[in-house]
Amino acid sequence: MDRVKGKVAIVTGAAGGLGRAEALLLAMEGAEVVVTDVDETSIKGVAGEINAKGGKAIFVKHDVTSETEWSKVMSGTLEAFGRLDVLVNNAGVILYKKIEDISLAEWRWLMSVNLDGVFLGTKFAIEAMKKNGGGSIINISSVAGLIGNPDASAYHASKGGVRAFTKAAAIECSKAGYGYNIRVNSIYPGVINTRMADDLRKDEVKYRTALSWHAMGHFGEPEDVAYGVLYLASEESKFLTGSELVIDGGWTAR
Repeated sequence: MDRVKGKVAIVTGAAGGLGRAEALLLAMEGAEVVVTDVDETSIKGVAGEINAKGGKAIFVKHDVTSETEWSKVMSGTLEAFGRLDVLVNNAGVILYKKIEDISLAEWRWLMSVNLDGVFLGTKFAIEAMKKNGGGSIINISSVAGLIGNPDASAYHASKGGVRAFTKAAAIECSKAGYGYNIRVNSIYPGVINTRMADDLRKDEVKYRTALSWHAMGHFGEPEDVAYGVLYLASEESKFLTGSELVIDGGWTAR
């Protein structure tokens, strides 16, 4: 129960299925957690759930596309807990449309959340983590960052961007770069049973097709990804940086 005891973690997008599971598990394993999301009511509930179970959490309403709000989240974290050890850039959105039907405004909106949010979080986390001698940044990408599928090109592009950005950030933060002792890794979930999978369930053909992508024959659960986050947040992964943790039920093994 103490795999991240004494660490302070921020989890963005923590009102959703993945973020909530990640925040709850980190808290259960000893971390003090700052949960953020644009949905203030839900995020307040997640923080309350953690505290009710004996953990320690605060919540902050947070738009990850805003540099100003990132500054407030980071200053609030340092004020409440005095340090930052772990950042989980979890917040993300998806858009199902053919390329020729995507507007530039829609493209930019998706990139602002999925890619700009990761950049801003990493930027602010580096500044905070440098002060306490290191840390772990965990970026939630997707299998979509590794392969291609129709009707979600903007999402694929954003998650591929997260993949490349993570590797570059890992080098900058390592001894080969500026020696910050900050590890930066990324996670690649397959389809997980969260609200993001709802569109697939509405269409029987799409649902069966998506199931067939997973060699194990079923979608993953939020806890499957949360345990990956816990590993990368803990000292158990002290020799990992710039790595890709694929949690996809065998999708990319084909």
